[in-house]
Amino acid sequence: MRCHIKLKIFIVLLLLGAAAAAYYRVIYGPRHAVEGEPAYVLPTSLEVMDTTAPVRSVIGHFKAGDRVQVIGRTAHWSKIQMPHDEMGWVESKGLLDAVTYQRGETLLKSLETFPAQATGHTSTTTNLRLDPGRDSIVLSELAENQPVEIFGRRVVDRPPAANAPPSGRAHARDVWYLVRAHSRAGWVLGRLVDLDVPAGISVYGEGVNMVAWIVLRTVDDGGKAVQEYLVADRIGGGDFDFNHIRVFTWWVKHHKYVTAYVQSNLSGYFPIVSRQMTDPAYYAQPSPYFRLHLVGADGRHYQEVYGLFDTIVREVGTVDGWESAAMPSRRPPSSARRERHRQARRRTRR
Repeated sequence: MRCHIKLKIFIVLLLLGAAAAAYYRVIYGPRHAVEGEPAYVLPTSLEVMDTTAPVRSVIGHFKAGDRVQVIGRTAHWSKIQMPHDEMGWVESKGLLDAVTYQRGETLLKSLETFPAQATGHTSTTTNLRLDPGRDSIVLSELAENQPVEIFGRRVVDRPPAANAPPSGRAHARDVWYLVRAHSRAGWVLGRLVDLDVPAGISVYGEGVNMVAWIVLRTVDDGGKAVQEYLVADRIGGGDFDFNHIRVFTWWVKHHKYVTAYVQSNLSGYFPIVSRQMTDPAYYAQPSPYFRLHLVGADGRHYQEVYGLFDTIVREVGTVDGWESAAMPSRRPPSSARRERHRQARRRTRR
């Protein structure tokens, strides 16, 4: 009888041991080998371990953006080739595959074609994502107080919480910024970015939500270089990026900014593009021309082009669509435009 009981115990222990070995092979053992598959480090610092076993030691570190060669994987770990032909293990969640990394590089390169709309810094540690959305792929991690340049803005429905009952109310929405931080680009939650409005024009932000500022040109004031700005504001709600613009020029005689131009009731979207150029059809001297991407009441996409001529802002004309970089054909000024120009001249004289 005792022999029978001992045999049962032995069989149970044998089965438990086999199960433990199988679990270890699944979790910690190599799932498959790969021939030098490239990957890139996500976190600021990634520890390299000597083994995937519960008792392990740190044998090295990689920093964000480092390229590594993956030669094996388990369920949660990646085996990598280290310098001097050493091998090590890192957590797979700390690596980004080469295809996704290249998509991030393509996004970064696309930002070279237009100017930043604003600058700011992160208010806390935050994820930089490939697309605007809480479930999007993480490209990198931005540290607290990381300076960023802002290129775009998008409003996205927030995914409902798991198992949340239907409420019948509109979905909560998140604002996302397309940003560049040094050599990385991606989307971050807008509420995690604080804008850094230039000191010279920050006083004009009271009572409005200043969302963009574009340098139109630099003027000399007694040897001091002073920048003149196009500023875009959001007043009230709506999905548009801005609905109000102002141009601030520098009054050298009194060493202060004056409001050279104001326009409201716009449905505008980034990017705002400014270009210094000479076009005799509009003005003989080199001048900054800027164009707004707007949506009309009928849903039509068009660009409104403006020029800053000396201290006067004039509406040059419109261009259909948002893709063309062509200048508009000349048109006679409407009564509304003439009135805005008269008001702009009065503000400049003040």
